[in-house]
Amino acid sequence: MEKIWLKSYPAGVPAEVDVNEFESIGQLFDRSVRNFRDNVAYTNMGKSLTYGELDGHTRDLAAYLQSLGLPKGTRVAVMMPNLLQDPVSIYGILRGGYTVVNCNPLYTPRELEHQLKDSGAEAIIIVENFVSVLQECIANTPIKHVIVTSLGDMLGFPKGAIVNFVVKHVKKMVPAWNLPQSVRFNDVLARGARCDFKEVKVGHEDIAFLQYTGGTTGVSKGAMLTHRNIIANLQQAHAWLKPFLPEKGLIVTALPLYHIFALTANCLTFFKIGWSNLLITNPRDIPGFVKELSKHPFEAITGVNTLFNALLNDEDFTKLDFSRMCISLGGGMAVQKAVADKWKQVTGVPLIEAYGLTETSPAATINPLDLKEYNGAIGLPVPSTDVTIRDDAGNDLPIGEAGEICVHGPQVMRGYYNRPDETAKVIMPDGYLRTGDVGVMDGKGFVRIVDRKKDMILVSGFNVYPNEIEAVVAMHPGVLEVAAVGVPDEKSGEAVKVFIVKKDPALSAEAVIAHCKENLTGYKVPKLVEFRAELPKTNVGKILRRALRDETVAKS
Repeated sequence: MEKIWLKSYPAGVPAEVDVNEFESIGQLFDRSVRNFRDNVAYTNMGKSLTYGELDGHTRDLAAYLQSLGLPKGTRVAVMMPNLLQDPVSIYGILRGGYTVVNCNPLYTPRELEHQLKDSGAEAIIIVENFVSVLQECIANTPIKHVIVTSLGDMLGFPKGAIVNFVVKHVKKMVPAWNLPQSVRFNDVLARGARCDFKEVKVGHEDIAFLQYTGGTTGVSKGAMLTHRNIIANLQQAHAWLKPFLPEKGLIVTALPLYHIFALTANCLTFFKIGWSNLLITNPRDIPGFVKELSKHPFEAITGVNTLFNALLNDEDFTKLDFSRMCISLGGGMAVQKAVADKWKQVTGVPLIEAYGLTETSPAATINPLDLKEYNGAIGLPVPSTDVTIRDDAGNDLPIGEAGEICVHGPQVMRGYYNRPDETAKVIMPDGYLRTGDVGVMDGKGFVRIVDRKKDMILVSGFNVYPNEIEAVVAMHPGVLEVAAVGVPDEKSGEAVKVFIVKKDPALSAEAVIAHCKENLTGYKVPKLVEFRAELPKTNVGKILRRALRDETVAKS
């Protein structure tokens, strides 16, 4: 099909990227270290690591892992929030010739056991706050080597020792654990410094990350992201950003690096070009987060809608200096117009929406960075990417017609690890990936999401899309957060129910429904309104509609 979106590309963005510029992420790492040795690579809790220092630490970690006799391709799990130890671990594992398995630190023993068993991970690098969870399930996993780190381990003396003491003995954030076979992270680096490091030949088809996905919709599956997949997406993201980026800068990384969005968009892409990442360990502590932002003038920030919304509702955030900021990128969930409009008003910079999936490493579409206002689209297909809208039978649909968004490009995963049946459900014979999202493409190539297939509400035979309901409800000044779900209804099959966190304590259900009646056709208006103190969310702040729906159905 004709790539109609190319005519809408900003000046300077190419139609294709060179995936063969790098053979592996390790090769890209080596070049960045050569070019930017004295630049700051990552900053966390007031401590910075230069590209050169990162080179030394990752070499030592890789040498230690190799000294354990682990063969090339061994899975090594990483379970921690955003700390300096995280990029050290990621690059160290990759440089050693191994595969990274990112684990969410909030996992229960059951979830962690599933991921470690499914991936076949033989080693894990874990923050001691979560070792008690590992201890409960380690006997049922293939894990042979445990490396334990404390939050302050890379902050230097005396700060690191103080942080570790406060976390453990004052705040009591470290549950008791006992794993005699474990080794401390700083001891590992010291031992590794005395070991030989052997360069390992790693190529495009080797798996860089087993990135788990689908945990909120069933059993969690490991997307096999090869070095080629990740390099392709780095090249695509860089090509899209390049015309708008200053040579040097700092990007705020509040989303966790174990999530594919922050991993590729922040940790890797900006490392390629010599920028610094400001790693935020606990973005849910909004006052602490804003205080950190006040110390570091920044050029770019990525996040999800709920994070931007939370920042905008903090008075101190609105007083920050945004004069250097040139890029604000939202992904992971729909960016709401009310949030985007307020973001532009407060910062002077438009909130640009991007779209992707774990299975696409993740970027598939991004809005042009010269966009002046929120446009409600998820953007244009990135370079070297084809997007089609298809019906359930896999046929391409005409422009403007709603169907499943399907993606083809070098960033599309090889498949789900050890799950050919699940892979066959999402990767079609012609290589296109079914995203599970319903969308339309307009005549200029812009894609708009109508909604997730599985979240669609059927009211008396009419399709109702939660994104639309949520966007309308969010426009009400008394609403802080909202989720819309379908609940069983005798008359209409399903009815719309909204869960709301109030901004205005006086907000009533009647006021919400009256507001919706002004902005929505009759069958879309919520029948039920429930107020909550908070809404259930994933680790990156994405609202879990499914949890709300399941809970409501269980009660009915």
